[in-house]
Amino acid sequence: MERLPQRFIPYLLVLLGAVIFLPFLGLPNLFDWDEINFAEVAREMVATGNYSQPQMRFLPFWEKPPLFFWLQAGAMNLFGVGEFAARLPNAIAGLVTLPFLYSIGKKLYDTNFGLMWAIIYLGSLLPGLYFQSGIIDPVFNLFIFSGLWFIIQYIWRRNNEQGIRLEKSIWWYLFAGGSLIGLAVLTKGPAAFIIICLCLAVYWVIVRFRMFISVFHFIILTVTVVAVSGLWYGTESILHGTWFIEKFIAYNFRLLSTEDAGHGGFFGYHFVVVFIGCFPASVFMLKALFKNPHENNVRFEMKRWMLILLWVVLLLFSLVQSKIIHYSSLTYFPVTYLAALYLWQLVSKGMSINKVMITAVLSVGILISTLLIAFPLLGMNIEWLQAKIADPFAKANLNADAQWTGWEVVAGILLLASTLLSVYFFRKARLKEGIFVLFIGNAFALKLAMILIVPKVEAYTQRAAIDIFKELEGQDVYVAPIGYKTYADAFYQRLDIEHKPKLDDYSDKQQKQDWERWLMQGDIDKPAYFITRNDKKTSLNDYSDIILLKEKNGFLLYKRTPQKIN
Repeated sequence: MERLPQRFIPYLLVLLGAVIFLPFLGLPNLFDWDEINFAEVAREMVATGNYSQPQMRFLPFWEKPPLFFWLQAGAMNLFGVGEFAARLPNAIAGLVTLPFLYSIGKKLYDTNFGLMWAIIYLGSLLPGLYFQSGIIDPVFNLFIFSGLWFIIQYIWRRNNEQGIRLEKSIWWYLFAGGSLIGLAVLTKGPAAFIIICLCLAVYWVIVRFRMFISVFHFIILTVTVVAVSGLWYGTESILHGTWFIEKFIAYNFRLLSTEDAGHGGFFGYHFVVVFIGCFPASVFMLKALFKNPHENNVRFEMKRWMLILLWVVLLLFSLVQSKIIHYSSLTYFPVTYLAALYLWQLVSKGMSINKVMITAVLSVGILISTLLIAFPLLGMNIEWLQAKIADPFAKANLNADAQWTGWEVVAGILLLASTLLSVYFFRKARLKEGIFVLFIGNAFALKLAMILIVPKVEAYTQRAAIDIFKELEGQDVYVAPIGYKTYADAFYQRLDIEHKPKLDDYSDKQQKQDWERWLMQGDIDKPAYFITRNDKKTSLNDYSDIILLKEKNGFLLYKRTPQKIN
């Protein structure tokens, strides 16, 4: 690694990220709920020109602030409405993240550490995959982590820490940190600042209540966060009143205190998700938790901050009632940092990875590889699986023509080969080669899985419904999902404002029920289509003028035609 000219490394990391993140970015349809939900909000911004208030089905959508939607809408204005544009902001975030991690690692340690951290992040399971998605969290997490990094540098600059070059003033680091956290608040909400404050509070306790940040500077930090996020929160309240913001706050409180839409789970849910989702980094991270050899105070402090961030996020979202996989995705930064720290120490000292670590990498790698190989083989023999499933919807889903070819096993074979080859290098004490093969091999294997396997999964889970919605695009009709939650009807039907639900608040259950009742019983002015699932009980069959048109892979399409005017 040291033979590579340092000035080229950031560009090569961007190029490597582009090769992994950008090709076939728009290949599978967007997934319900989050990907389609956010893309539809952005599409409606483009359709209406209203970038101030996020909308869903052209009704106020107050669950998220607008920054990520602005990024998606900008991509849609450039590349057209579609999957590629919806996922592009996260891919760009990935292209920024890799050289950013390299620059931090190089500043703290050396080129090898920075390069290791970037490659480990890229080649771990969920960290690399999330940059190819259309969910908010990769951009949100990047703003939070970069904001925390500048606050850490502020603390070091204030304390005149040695062993690191800090060329900017205290105020520059403080304002930069506050501005980035403010952007995070604009991306997903005040949870960003809450996480930062919790990290600062834990650090304050650890250093025995020493004032590492003055009260005045913390006020300035807070004011900066509020000022940046207030570019929307404040403007929205001034222009349209506080109703929108009040609904947003109430929704986020409900999300923290209740299980949202059935997203519950046991207390240790996120511990399991992070360990599996961050493989192989999570295996090496475990060793770094307990070893603490550092040459200077800055490196010791950075590890301390990473541990604080890791535990704050894990414990916070373990206490939150809603358990959603990407809630703990901010931990991917400290997990990969700690993994890089352990491996860098071994490389620097010419040491070998112990047998327990090698066995863990081999075992988990073989397990995931086996699953990736078995999944296509199972897909080619789907009748066997159908015979063992009792659920009518899942059973019907498997009728989809996913068009397995057998070539899909290549992803699993590549992952298995990179795992075995890396283990060979580790056992021969060739750590650099082993690290490179393991994580780069992982990255390309997972990319192949995204191209070859994920579209097949999408075919089973939702494509039948999406195909129905696409057939209704541009027609002068109403479309209503009945009995289940989806956003695919709005995005893939390309809902326009003339056909939006005739109500004020789509999230209001009573209003939604009144709207559906009017479509089923009322004097409708245009045809109404209803889509539901075969495992949901509805009253659609009770009406003589509501006709079942077709059933496809567990989804049922009904139609009601308005009475002709005499």
